[in-house]
Amino acid sequence: MNSETPVNGSAAPPEPPAAPEAATDMDQHAAQDMDRHVDLDEDRHVDPYAVTDVRAESVNGRGVSAADPILVEIVEGTLASVEKEVETAIARTARSPMIRDAHDFRAGIHDVRLRKLTGRSYSALVQPIVRDFPVETMKPGDVYFHNDVYLSEGGIGHLPDLCVTVPVFHQGEVVAFVQAFGHHDDIGGSVPGSMPSHARSVYEEGLMVPPIKLWDQGVPNETALRIMTRNSRMPDSLAGDLDAECSACLMGARRLSELFGRYGRAAVEECFDAIIDKTTETFRRELLAKIPEGVYTWEDYAEHDGVDEPRLHAQRITLTVDHSAPERRSSRREGDEDAGQEHAPLTIDFTGTSPQAKGPINHAGDYADGVFLKKWLAPILRNLADTPERMAELDVNEGVVPLIKMIFPEKGTLLTPIFPAPTNARTFVILRLLGVLAGVLAKATGGRMPADQETIRYTGVHGVDADGQPYLMREVLGGGSGGRWYADGEDTIHVVPDSRNIPVEFAEARWPFRVERLALACDSGGPGMFRGGLGYDKHIRMLRDASYMSIADRSILSCWGVNGGLAGRPFRVEIAGKEMEGLVDDHPVQAGDTIRIRTTGGGGWGSPYDRDPRAVAADVRDGKVSIAGALGDYGVVLDGDRIDERGTAELRANLRPTTDRFFDRGPGYARLSGRPSAEVDDM
Repeated sequence: MNSETPVNGSAAPPEPPAAPEAATDMDQHAAQDMDRHVDLDEDRHVDPYAVTDVRAESVNGRGVSAADPILVEIVEGTLASVEKEVETAIARTARSPMIRDAHDFRAGIHDVRLRKLTGRSYSALVQPIVRDFPVETMKPGDVYFHNDVYLSEGGIGHLPDLCVTVPVFHQGEVVAFVQAFGHHDDIGGSVPGSMPSHARSVYEEGLMVPPIKLWDQGVPNETALRIMTRNSRMPDSLAGDLDAECSACLMGARRLSELFGRYGRAAVEECFDAIIDKTTETFRRELLAKIPEGVYTWEDYAEHDGVDEPRLHAQRITLTVDHSAPERRSSRREGDEDAGQEHAPLTIDFTGTSPQAKGPINHAGDYADGVFLKKWLAPILRNLADTPERMAELDVNEGVVPLIKMIFPEKGTLLTPIFPAPTNARTFVILRLLGVLAGVLAKATGGRMPADQETIRYTGVHGVDADGQPYLMREVLGGGSGGRWYADGEDTIHVVPDSRNIPVEFAEARWPFRVERLALACDSGGPGMFRGGLGYDKHIRMLRDASYMSIADRSILSCWGVNGGLAGRPFRVEIAGKEMEGLVDDHPVQAGDTIRIRTTGGGGWGSPYDRDPRAVAADVRDGKVSIAGALGDYGVVLDGDRIDERGTAELRANLRPTTDRFFDRGPGYARLSGRPSAEVDDM
């Protein structure tokens, strides 16, 4: 999700912090320390801009670093290399299929001011660690751990996401942090996998761990590890994964310490400022400048919460674009002109989002000024780049944060849930928000954004194998991405970077089933001038009795099409001929039954009647579109391999609507709303 703007200025290293005052109450101690390092609101959550007593000279009124540009490239490359090395080490040494094979984990590097420096992928936050553990009390070899959704400052979405954080030291002081978090097999709770689809409380979802010190100066806290593994149905996998993540982050901390030792703290921190400021400038100049000023509103929906009957759970964004607004500089220091600035070029207002759900589709996103959500949503802006190649070059680090102001509704909505609201299926909201931002930007830019893409779904089985041992197979299958104004969507991709399906050979060797089909789902991509990407078509035949599980939406609603493009096909699962709902905990599956999974197709872009008939014929030849689909969806008449050009022209003239709807939500929206389109769909 690198930019290229040279930067100027200079920065002095921070002065050593004062020694902490003695305190017996941990909360009091943390609060006193935070008065010196980060500001807390009345609920003891973090203001992400008020961090550490770091000062720098201001150049051109911008507070931008004057780092050596060559050294900036060296430091930036080193950060990326260390991040990749940490992730590689985790992938090679972890034990659970979700971490080792599906690669559902991330690493990140943050500076001592809690800013994310790397931008290849998203990560959690360091704010909850420094909130509860004063920086000056940290020692080399310490490892901190947490997974508590409501105490994570918005960086953790559900309990299976476990996060480890390691401080980096130089000359006895903390100078940075290395962090890893990922989705683990099981952390307790009412169902295997710790994602009960009908949960009404976070207490049903597994073991909640607030920030703790898991390793103390290189010595693991065996008591805490025993408690966590005792609560897991997969204790060996959990223990192995945690050991891999802690060891990899400690290794990454050593690598970063070497960087500081080689070039000195002042020089490296100047480079950190330059890296972040470069992102800020590039996003504002290259991307935000393409959005016309104005106010734009759009919304999309989750279709069910596991408790109530299916209905529309709205996530709404009102986007205000003001190019005259000075962004809050992420590298600002006390005394800068824009300190405390309340404006930003983009304001994202979530007012109008539905009340929190009874079931587990809530996401606690309104902490730390929404800093996690800002970095989570910002990659959508890259679609405004001049070329796909340029888009791929743009990283998303803390530099995007000053460009965005977020306005959250009062407590008690899908994005502002009140503890202990359940959150394990929060993907229905947090991933849908990517599409909501894309939709509102499509309105603002006349369609120069992709159509909707797959969100995410967990499918799997659990049971007992031939040796009498319990097992859990859970897979995060991808789907099709949306058609774009210049190309078709991609097939069977995943919104989580670097994640993948589980290899068939590994699955069949480990679990009691056989994969009989793994293919592209024909006709699943939304028809359009540029077709939506296709989803998976996967058939699993069970060899032993088991239970099927699923956490999935888009089983009623579809990935929407844009600018005349049509919606893709929704998610669908059949077991022994019976169609399943999207949220299932333990549907019984008999030996010999086949589970047929068809994942979502991306929405189409542009009218399907403007698609080159030769492209449609090629799709039919490749098995991506059926002959019936070519005729009914694209108006293309085929005679074997030959295109009937006259018949095609006549059919398209009859099929083409007099006006194309800008958004097409598919038949599922009308089923749940009773309307063909939403009021916000009007241009």
